[in-house]
Amino acid sequence: MPTAFADDDVAPPNPAVQVDAVPMSDNAQPAAIVACGNFAQALDGAAQYYGEFSDSFEGSDYNDPAVQSSNEVGRTALRQAAGVAIDSANTPGLDVAVAAPMRAWSADATKLLLKMALRIPGDSLNATATEMNNDATNAQEACAAAGTHA
Repeated sequence: MPTAFADDDVAPPNPAVQVDAVPMSDNAQPAAIVACGNFAQALDGAAQYYGEFSDSFEGSDYNDPAVQSSNEVGRTALRQAAGVAIDSANTPGLDVAVAAPMRAWSADATKLLLKMALRIPGDSLNATATEMNNDATNAQEACAAAGTHA
């Protein structure tokens, strides 16, 4: 018996960007897999919300309502990300070489959110953001050395 189809159109391909998962090493340390995965999520959230604050702050000042709003949201995201980063660093069995840059990133994220709360100007914020980027790179390299990624 033939099958009838109401619509012969083929569904269009999904336009979303497809990203292949990065393979992990066969020797990946289990603690590093967990810690680095959680740390990666912290980085993503912090980058998004701090980026929004940074964009709103460019060419403006703390008196701008948009800056005030994004400052509050950015500080909240940094506070949460710093907590996730320190929890990641405290994962049982995690090698200190992986944990140390996560701790440094958490400390610098806390420093940045305090500067934002105290309304410290841009150059100081940029310096701390650069420190955080360096910490993130160090953590990502340590995760890679442990056979996983952040």
